[in-house]
Amino acid sequence: MKNTFTNFNEYFLLFPEDVQLKLEIIRKTIHSQNPDLEEYIGYQMPAFKYKNKPLLYFAAYKKHIGFYPLPDVLKEFENDFIERKFRYSKGAVQFPLNEELPLDLIEKMVIFRISEIDKI
Repeated sequence: MKNTFTNFNEYFLLFPEDVQLKLEIIRKTIHSQNPDLEEYIGYQMPAFKYKNKPLLYFAAYKKHIGFYPLPDVLKEFENDFIERKFRYSKGAVQFPLNEELPLDLIEKMVIFRISEIDKI
């Protein structure tokens, strides 16, 4: 996908309405964890910064939403991914589009990543 978008809204419009809704829910869930988060487009994906450091990235695909919260977060929550049967790697976790979003898990990952940045 060529980077022809400059903000979250333009990116979201590239997808069907049901996917747009899920992307917006993720966006609001992340924002609700801290008022100081900054939106930007990084690596051609919606992304957030906290204290000018990358917090996480996410992107929509044909069958899932890829969530990229950086490797330490993925290690910390690996058992949650296994328990909930989410596909994951050392760089991402996949949330299937045909399932409910794990908003509680997203919140926990965001809080964990914010605390990591606060320790720097």
